[in-house]
Amino acid sequence: MNIKNITHSITKTEQSLSALPLRLIAGIVFAAHGAQKLFAWFGGYGLEGTGQWMESIGLAPGYLMALMAGSAEFFGGLFLIAGFLTRPTSFVLAITMIVAIFTVHIDNGLFMSNNGYEFGLSLIAITLALFIQGGGKYSIDEKIYQTLNKAA
Repeated sequence: MNIKNITHSITKTEQSLSALPLRLIAGIVFAAHGAQKLFAWFGGYGLEGTGQWMESIGLAPGYLMALMAGSAEFFGGLFLIAGFLTRPTSFVLAITMIVAIFTVHIDNGLFMSNNGYEFGLSLIAITLALFIQGGGKYSIDEKIYQTLNKAA
């Protein structure tokens, strides 16, 4: 399989608008949470503070874990907003949420009011939907796919 076929497979997307609100809203949420971890924006603790907290719950080395989670969320959120590499980005974000649920939220039950996993579960549902259908109309993925089809 060559690079063109791989790119074709990754960027192929359903031609509907259903992915657009999922991408935009999830992208904003992920980018904001990543910015909290990376840059201490929006009331976050930045890499140092988030790293110390991650270390305290057994995710070591904490600084590296904060950098990885923050980068996945921040850059993944931006990629979702743009609809760029939607499928691989969604996969990475779904894995990030699975880790968050099982390391932080699972013991607190379902509800967010008890720091439960309902929010993370909702984000997994969104990212899995995007993984299945792709970026949809008005995504960079669609433009790449259309360009590849014209060149073929």
